[in-house]
Amino acid sequence: MGRRLKKTVVLIGMMGAGKTAVGNALARMLGVDFVDSDDEIERAANMTVADIFQRDGEAFFRAREAEVLARLLGGRPCILSTGGGAFLSEGNRTQIAARGVAVWLKADLDLLWQRVRHKTTRPLLRTADPKATLANLLNAREGIYAKAEITVEARPHYSVEEMAEEVIEALSLRPDILETT
Repeated sequence: MGRRLKKTVVLIGMMGAGKTAVGNALARMLGVDFVDSDDEIERAANMTVADIFQRDGEAFFRAREAEVLARLLGGRPCILSTGGGAFLSEGNRTQIAARGVAVWLKADLDLLWQRVRHKTTRPLLRTADPKATLANLLNAREGIYAKAEITVEARPHYSVEEMAEEVIEALSLRPDILETT
């Protein structure tokens, strides 16, 4: 028994939720491409997200992010990992709902902090108190992330593969997204 992905699965959530790691595993398990929107933006700009933020500001970055997201949603169904702020845009949410499905990888503050505290590639956490900044971002974003069609709870004891299996299980309840062949 096989599976066929009928729509692009857009992984959303906070930095550290596992969008890239789980997305790669999910793509491998489903036999589809994995695409990271931040990687696509960096490739197009020939600079890092952090450098784009620093040079051109967040508004410029968000506009490029929306363009890249629209382009990727127009392609073959894949697993698409987005930056933590991508789903905050109503325009992006509308595009995702029309051409794919949003899956929120929901993780609590302690798990997120454990995963991002040693990373230097998070421009929004370059503050005097990065954990408080992360908590504020999580608090501000959770209500918007909750608009995703599917939510999968991350647990500290889950491996990347177990989390990907949880996502597949949630997707399998939606034959309009994941078809069993």
